[in-house]
Amino acid sequence: MIAMIKIEPSLLAADFACLREELAKVKKADYLHVDVMDGRFVPNISFGPSVIAAAAKVSPLPLDVHLMVEEPERLIPDVLAAGQGKIDCITIHWEACRHVHRTLQVIKNFRIKAGVALNPATPISDLKYILPLIDRVLIMTVNPGFGGQDFLFEVVPKIEDAANLIASAKANCEIKVDGGIDRQTAPLVVKAGARILVAGTAIFRAPDPGEAIEDLRRVAAGLNNT
Repeated sequence: MIAMIKIEPSLLAADFACLREELAKVKKADYLHVDVMDGRFVPNISFGPSVIAAAAKVSPLPLDVHLMVEEPERLIPDVLAAGQGKIDCITIHWEACRHVHRTLQVIKNFRIKAGVALNPATPISDLKYILPLIDRVLIMTVNPGFGGQDFLFEVVPKIEDAANLIASAKANCEIKVDGGIDRQTAPLVVKAGARILVAGTAIFRAPDPGEAIEDLRRVAAGLNNT
């Protein structure tokens, strides 16, 4: 039996003109995914601590912050302050850090979960020596920076590699997948080993975001593939 699948709507796909109403629609989710982009590590600029503070104020969900920024250690204290105690995890990119181990220690010193994200071309083996510090591995199934991109099917075997590495190391680490997740791709990534699914367009642009969350949870677990 597949372990419980957690659904994480991406704030990036919400309508910011009515943020309170948008976040109320996804209250059935497990976490709220918050993408912070700096225009340097990725070509897009999204938002920073002020929007995190607004989301923390109006959403009942714990926040999972994904820092797509150069030198993420600079932002960690401001992000945590903005989260008002509601941040569950901060995820940094392997490719954006000069000293990944040290940055993970900074996050863990704040007594929250730490995650590492890998771009599609970055091998899972890069995480071998830092797994004891990681609570979540975020595997990007699109190149980061923009919402609404097409799922990269060639990354699915990488999810399997991550599951095998975690199992062989006996690490306590969840696999999360972000990029092009919908009711067609969700079963594929769950079968490969993912347990947390980030979805933006498939949830916030659906006629009923709450039902979209439940539908994604069902199809991901193989309960309803019609």
